[in-house]
Amino acid sequence: MRQKMRALMLVAPLLIFVVVTFIVPILSMLFRSVENDIVPNTIPGTVIALSQWDGSSGEPPHENVYRNLYIDLFKAEEAKQHTRLGSRLNYEQSGLSSLFRTTGRSLDDIGELWQDPLEDIDPNFEEGSFWFEMMSGTGGEDFLETRRELMALMSDEDMSGDVGFVPSEEIIQLLPWTARAYTDFALWAAIRDGDTVAEEDPWESVYGALGMDLTNPDTVSAINSYNGAGASALQAAAANIDQLPQFGFREAFTEEDEDWGSADIWATIKLYSPSMTPGYFLSSVDMTLTPDGIVMKPENQQIYTTLFMRTLIMALIITASCIVLGYPVAWLLANLPMRTASILMILVLLPFWTSLLVRTSAWKVLLQQQGVINEILVWLGFVNDADRLVLMNNATGTVIAMTHILLPFMILPLYSVMKTIPPSYQRAAKSLGATNWTAFWRVYFPQSVPGIGAGSILVFILAIGYYITPEIVGGTDGVFISNRIAYHISSSLNWGLAAALGSILLVVVLGLYWCYDKIVGIDNVKLGG
Repeated sequence: MRQKMRALMLVAPLLIFVVVTFIVPILSMLFRSVENDIVPNTIPGTVIALSQWDGSSGEPPHENVYRNLYIDLFKAEEAKQHTRLGSRLNYEQSGLSSLFRTTGRSLDDIGELWQDPLEDIDPNFEEGSFWFEMMSGTGGEDFLETRRELMALMSDEDMSGDVGFVPSEEIIQLLPWTARAYTDFALWAAIRDGDTVAEEDPWESVYGALGMDLTNPDTVSAINSYNGAGASALQAAAANIDQLPQFGFREAFTEEDEDWGSADIWATIKLYSPSMTPGYFLSSVDMTLTPDGIVMKPENQQIYTTLFMRTLIMALIITASCIVLGYPVAWLLANLPMRTASILMILVLLPFWTSLLVRTSAWKVLLQQQGVINEILVWLGFVNDADRLVLMNNATGTVIAMTHILLPFMILPLYSVMKTIPPSYQRAAKSLGATNWTAFWRVYFPQSVPGIGAGSILVFILAIGYYITPEIVGGTDGVFISNRIAYHISSSLNWGLAAALGSILLVVVLGLYWCYDKIVGIDNVKLGG
């Protein structure tokens, strides 16, 4: 046991390093590729209400969904989270980003449709202290904590702390919509803004929520028998309902933007409301999730399958090019005298002393139509000045530049294996009557195959994940799937799609590795010795 513990302690640092730098990032990537918390966390009430809607009718959802949307979206707009929600849904249906952004700017106006008449009915509704007195009480501690948790999930912030406010259980039962909206306001004002709730005027959403409650006949009846704080103002509002807007929040939203009346918009929101989604993986293979099931994207939008195939094919071409160019160099190094081989090995290793970006940029200078290679070809008369070769911003440029960059990774494993092959084997074959070619092909080459396998795996795996070189010299036809992954991480910020593309690429590489093991045998791969 002591020996096992000692051995475990020796490997523990390396094991921890591998877990932290390799296993955890991969698991994080896999989770990110299916994670979809932003929709249910930002508009939780809307998601629950929308689950009762049947989108097959082609009609927009019922009024209750729009009410929940208003309460949820107003809170999200205060936290500046509504734009993130719009961006997420815009990945699935274009136009939703601008819809949420423009609607967020008009939420105050929607609330004022109820605020102005309520303040006309009773001036007390203008005072923040009146609202605080009316909404405060006892028994609402659990309700407050529930709203606090929802606020924390929505805003990605720690909402812990003293609010200085507890909603009244009686008010929660009497005015459920108003209690939700005012409690959200109180949490945000006290914790995020650091204000005293009793001194702050409530959000416009609170007035809209009171308008929601007053449309319920049972609520109006209960208000008439209510004798708690704010009873006279509430009873005045209940007695003058006809002065409040006679339309619902569905009409208010569609008045701001007619797209809110589209069943397709709501179908997309409902489709991507679960906390886990296959949408990113489907997009990675040019498919999309619709209410009718999984369908292929239009042909002019199918890019990822093409990029995956291009990446695999070009990585294989680059690997083959490295074998063709690297094998003779490695053979020469292995068979030259040690002094000469050491000097030539310095030339092989020299590129490692130069920045990858510099080497790639140098190829850009060499390959362009007015570059060194074309100038020499024109000068030698091999091509006309008007017919210069197009060697850059295409697949040709990518293959040339990446072959040069990855060639040392092929030469070094080959050299290390060839160095272990005794020269006497070929001499013995020749003494038995074999020609130079037969001795090489039947005796020497089979012993060098493990080096080819090691170099091929190394070059292929490096090539399939490259993105700097294809980005600089590849143009449109020479970019890899890794370039698209980098774009989604750094530019479009669609990390879920980037994670899905990366996960598929990982699975493809592991699958090819498994096939290689079955066909060639990983045990036959050597780096020397």
